[in-house]
Amino acid sequence: MPVEFDRQKLELALKAARNWENSPFSLHIFDSVTSTNQTLWNLLAQGEKTRSVVIATQQTAGRGQWGRQWISHTGGLYLSMAIAPKLEASASYQLTLASAWGIASQLRCCGVDVGIKWPNDLVLNGRKLGGILTETKINNGYITQAVIGVGINWTNPVPETGINLEMWQASYATKPISCLEILTSAVLRGIESGMECLVQEGINILLSRYLELLTNVGDKVYINDLAGTVVGVTSQGKLRVSLETYDTTDIKTTELYIEPGTISLGYRKSSVPL
Repeated sequence: MPVEFDRQKLELALKAARNWENSPFSLHIFDSVTSTNQTLWNLLAQGEKTRSVVIATQQTAGRGQWGRQWISHTGGLYLSMAIAPKLEASASYQLTLASAWGIASQLRCCGVDVGIKWPNDLVLNGRKLGGILTETKINNGYITQAVIGVGINWTNPVPETGINLEMWQASYATKPISCLEILTSAVLRGIESGMECLVQEGINILLSRYLELLTNVGDKVYINDLAGTVVGVTSQGKLRVSLETYDTTDIKTTELYIEPGTISLGYRKSSVPL
């Protein structure tokens, strides 16, 4: 059954949350699109500006990180926001760190105990709740435009390593997130607050807040058959892994920096029927 999206309810939620007289976002709401990111890029090419937002409850050709397909069944929240950051191209991953922290923080304020799984996933009870895809346009070494794409599982079916919010809320007498429009408001405010932190506080403060919500610290990983421990993330989004190497006289600790997309940290499987 299609999920109906109520624009007025979303606008009221945004105004109530930030005391805005008028929503600062230009909202474009669809039942279904091929990809919210691609739809927004098309709108930007036609003259839409920063803070334009595309929202859909289904994608037919959703994209994930590194060109992977993002399965986007009806009932999820699929959203993209346009921003114009003043960042060097080499710092583009900071936009993903900022978005992940901001969205997770907003959902936690709503009562949903969301964490972050490196590099760009939102997790709940150890399972995937959503993900983030950042795409940029570069000119002369600087980002001129960026689109932040977010997918959150709301009522849509999910794989055994995933979870949707309605499933998680089923045991609550009062739902922390009462409707799809409240969820959408929290995600939009989360992207905004993440970008504000990055611009106003700087990457070091943002990174410390991101690490507080990172679920992977302490995880054991194997790099070229060597055991390591996740100890953090760099400001460029690389995973910091501490390796212990042994020789005949000493134990040496080496820290490696792992590029996003080169290793997978995995999920635990759900014990809840989906």
